[in-house]
Amino acid sequence: MSIFMSAVVEIMQSLIINGNAQTLVDYFFKSMHYSAADSSNMVTNCMGTAFGLSIIWGFISDSYLTRFTICVFSCGLQLMGLLMLTYQTQNPNLQPLENKTPSYIQALYLYTGLYSVAIGIGGIRSTLAVHGADQLDQTNKSLISSYFSWYFFSICIGGIFATSVMVSLEQKYGWSTSFIIMIFLSTLALCVLLSGFSFYRYRRPAGSPMTRVVQVLVASMKNTKVSTTENLNHDITEQLLTKEQSHDKFKFLNKALMDQNISVAQVKETKTFIGLLPIFLTAIMMNCCVAQLLTFSIQQGNLMNRKILDVIIPTQCLALAPLIISLTFIILLEQSKRMNKNNGTTTNNKIYQPLFRMRMGLALVSISMFVSSIIEYKRLEAFKKGNALSVFWLLFQYILLGLADTFTVGGMLEFFYLEAPESMRSISTSLSWCSNSMGMFVSSLLVTTCNSVSGRFGRKWFGGKDLNDSRLDLFYALCCVISSFNFFLYLYFSMRY
Repeated sequence: MSIFMSAVVEIMQSLIINGNAQTLVDYFFKSMHYSAADSSNMVTNCMGTAFGLSIIWGFISDSYLTRFTICVFSCGLQLMGLLMLTYQTQNPNLQPLENKTPSYIQALYLYTGLYSVAIGIGGIRSTLAVHGADQLDQTNKSLISSYFSWYFFSICIGGIFATSVMVSLEQKYGWSTSFIIMIFLSTLALCVLLSGFSFYRYRRPAGSPMTRVVQVLVASMKNTKVSTTENLNHDITEQLLTKEQSHDKFKFLNKALMDQNISVAQVKETKTFIGLLPIFLTAIMMNCCVAQLLTFSIQQGNLMNRKILDVIIPTQCLALAPLIISLTFIILLEQSKRMNKNNGTTTNNKIYQPLFRMRMGLALVSISMFVSSIIEYKRLEAFKKGNALSVFWLLFQYILLGLADTFTVGGMLEFFYLEAPESMRSISTSLSWCSNSMGMFVSSLLVTTCNSVSGRFGRKWFGGKDLNDSRLDLFYALCCVISSFNFFLYLYFSMRY
């Protein structure tokens, strides 16, 4: 029952998050009168902050408060931010004049509401998935693996409603209606979460894990010149009883055991966490590329031919294709696992392994950026000839990036939860969302840097009023080169793990 409730809450939260991401670019551009580049950067910075804060919330959850407490508080904060944004859409005094950017007060109010939502999202993302997994039998890794598959399934369901129902309602009734629906969903999610208070399984915080990690690092540095062959004065039974995983790598950390205040379990905990970091870092570029779906792809579609007969298709609806494909893949994957289990065969096939799924996702990212560059070049050539390329050309990049996201994020959530020390599961799982955050900021940094550098050589890549006066095709080509290099880095680190 508690697992079902976590899935329901995630569907509503995903609807809110994806609804915001899909509509805010247009809201900032058309209603608040920010430039196209500023609108894109505002959304990526906001979402980047939201996912980045998940690492802080994860630390607090592992150290001081229960995951349930953090999740409830974050839902309340998110609701407050949505109320502020809704009020702004209905109050003319908080809206800028025609063809004017917002005043200081208007911008301050906007950012306060926006980042209240972002902080709330960060807390929910860091705790909800782990809180649901905590309700399961921790010795059944197959069950936990399936849980994260269905958790990602819930994210996709929310995304489908966001890109179909929410976008259509926003197009027909305006921003205010869209925000009111999000308020209703946020309130409902909070009520569903609270309704399970009496029968949830709670894991008590075990103190600050990062403090223990820092203690090991400091102790190992102090004892750099000490031989590890000296007597460590630690009871061998502690090594046998510890539940933490052991790594042959990072042997220099063993020197921390010369300090009588450092335990064997503490060193193993540190080794395990540090071992996760290279995998986390190589996932950042994937999220940088996925950020383009939230920003530039929408602006591309708005400049293309969106008509089917006499019906104009919202660009955001194209995101339905990768979401539906992702849902299909998850169903087939879980059905395959079930068939193997019923037949008595093992489920050690590579496709079931999270690191292999991440490898497939990162490879698809490079391919998608190459395809995106070609499509944007064709769109610009058609524009120069007075034609408009069909918006359905964007389906290629949407599907490829959507599949990449499914393989990578689903694999990361499962990998970081299963491989993390018990005392660091919130903060380790938050690495999945933190890589999303850093990808958003890298995207903004790349846009700004490309604009600055290209401007010195004549023409800025994003110097025009819209993408018809920009060189998004060159930007996508650059992303392809960087993500290809990143893929080979991932291969190196994952094979050494």
